[in-house]
Amino acid sequence: MTEPQILWLPDPDAVARSRMAAFRSWLAEQRGVIVADYDALWRWSVADLAGFWGAFADFAGVRFHTAPQRVLTGESMPRTRWFPGATLNYAEHALVPGPGKSDDDPAVIFRREDGVRDARSFGLLRQQVAAVRSALASLGVRRGDRVVALVPNSPDTLVAFLATASLGAIWSSCSPDFGTRAIVDRFTQLTPTVLIAVDGYLYGGKRFDIRSTVGALRDQLPSLRATVLVPYLDSSATLDATVCWDDLLAAHCGAELAFEAVDFDHPLWVLYSSGTTGLPKGIVHGHGGIILEHLRALALQADLGPGQRFFWFTTTGWMMWNYLISGLLVGATIVLYDGSPAHPDLGSLWRLAADERVNYFGTSAPFVQSCGKAGLRPGAELDLTALRAVGSTGAPLPAEGFRWIASEIGSGVQICSVSGGTDLCAAFLCAAPDVPVWEGEISCRALGAAVAALDEDGRELIDEVGELVITKPMPSMPVCFWNDPDGTRLREAYFEVYPGLWRHGDWIKITPRGSSVIYGRSDATLNRGGVRMGTAEFYAVVEGADEVLDSLVIDTSGAGADQGELLCFLVLAAGVSLPDVEPWLRAALRSGLSPRHVPNRFIVIDEVPRTLNGKKCEVPVKKILAGMDPARALSSGALRNPDALHPFLALRSP
Repeated sequence: MTEPQILWLPDPDAVARSRMAAFRSWLAEQRGVIVADYDALWRWSVADLAGFWGAFADFAGVRFHTAPQRVLTGESMPRTRWFPGATLNYAEHALVPGPGKSDDDPAVIFRREDGVRDARSFGLLRQQVAAVRSALASLGVRRGDRVVALVPNSPDTLVAFLATASLGAIWSSCSPDFGTRAIVDRFTQLTPTVLIAVDGYLYGGKRFDIRSTVGALRDQLPSLRATVLVPYLDSSATLDATVCWDDLLAAHCGAELAFEAVDFDHPLWVLYSSGTTGLPKGIVHGHGGIILEHLRALALQADLGPGQRFFWFTTTGWMMWNYLISGLLVGATIVLYDGSPAHPDLGSLWRLAADERVNYFGTSAPFVQSCGKAGLRPGAELDLTALRAVGSTGAPLPAEGFRWIASEIGSGVQICSVSGGTDLCAAFLCAAPDVPVWEGEISCRALGAAVAALDEDGRELIDEVGELVITKPMPSMPVCFWNDPDGTRLREAYFEVYPGLWRHGDWIKITPRGSSVIYGRSDATLNRGGVRMGTAEFYAVVEGADEVLDSLVIDTSGAGADQGELLCFLVLAAGVSLPDVEPWLRAALRSGLSPRHVPNRFIVIDEVPRTLNGKKCEVPVKKILAGMDPARALSSGALRNPDALHPFLALRSP
């Protein structure tokens, strides 16, 4: 096959000024490690994990209260220990001024869909974190206690998290649009000490009062010592038996800021698996691992630092919120947005980028696809001259998404398609300031991330599709799963298929150039007549048509049916009917994929069922179609749109 088109090339002057170039120079001067280019640097970083991560910690100025005894003990997953003996604190790295970062610099800019705007300097952020830290301590929060939060992506949420981390307590959050059952399934596992919640939220021009949800949630958390109510929609909002956020800030104004020195792997936060089957798994990440991985990702791969403005559209229920706020670690200004990305129209986030002079704009692949189908031309209609990079994650970004960014945002904008996961709270496939962007491909493997494609026998593949595995440990791999004392569930989740190797559950092809393509979940493979294909390839063809807004493909083979069907469910644009698109789709799939991958049936639905984090529910729907009880196939509360399951229930096998 011919090499895909290069859509972006590094500018030599920009590369010379980049933090990546500074790191390479530092390595040569301080460690005697000389690497010719990014590929050579990556190969060294995974061949010598101790050398790379130890050097990077020094280069990045990681603040250890107690120095580590060594970088790591062994490379046998999942038993690796990173920086044993070291103590540090995430909040200190986010808040303490450093080179190029002063108290007067803007730390956070906030925009809400109704026009509300807020900006806070590093100095003001420090003061507010000190006040909330003191307030939480007065409510009985100590090192290792859990603080849970039902909160939007706002500055007060950021303050509450940093205060929690500064105490060595453990943070966990849900977005306020989660249903009560979904929140209870997550928070009750943690036996929290304090609940922080807002009175309501906005979305799509509507206001939602959630105080009844807060009351119901509080009743199911008997371990709580206090519930703090943040007046987000209404400054006079109250709720019985709660403490007012504003009163807490006022009562503890002027408190001294301090940082509890905790072990490198001391829990920082608990994130959650999608919870499509069973209770969501509580995924625990440590202070040190997150500091290192996010510094590496943001300072080196994204080239962010003081003076840069970093935005990613996310909610507090998605790991990208945790990634976004780590922009503070490198001294960047983080830009937060709360509300619908399509209110009052799909141009709202691009207008935000223009207004706030965003330098790095992060979003999801489906949003990019929606902008393309809507015919948006942000680069022509707005002043986006400050924008140098567009990040995309959440799903594979198809080639037409790359082309739309290049043509309608700007050919000089770097397209940073990245892939990782909640499991690591990091991207292990990403971009770099000194690596080109090839159409439809993720530019490179992250430094320190030993990513490979393996066949069924464990042989490494190049330029062929295989299982995505990580062959060596990464600092932000989970410290543990919550309530998994002997590590059984963690080993079952990642290390059973290839013992000692992390199996991530995606199909991947790694090219000879070091770039990669993700083809979808390996447990949702389309296996037709012995020809396997990832669902991402199928969606790239089907959703390439403007008439198709969304789709879901299910291969019922091996799900209780001897001779399964290939079913394609379509969400069509207004005024479009199935006869309008079916002939074109059949022809496009036949020529673009294979005759075996032309569906037996196309079925029109109103919407695709998605998890709370926006993932398509391919595997649960496959189980339901095979006749499994929906309660076993999919946990209650795991869906963003539970009514979307109805068409599939009607098609269940008897």
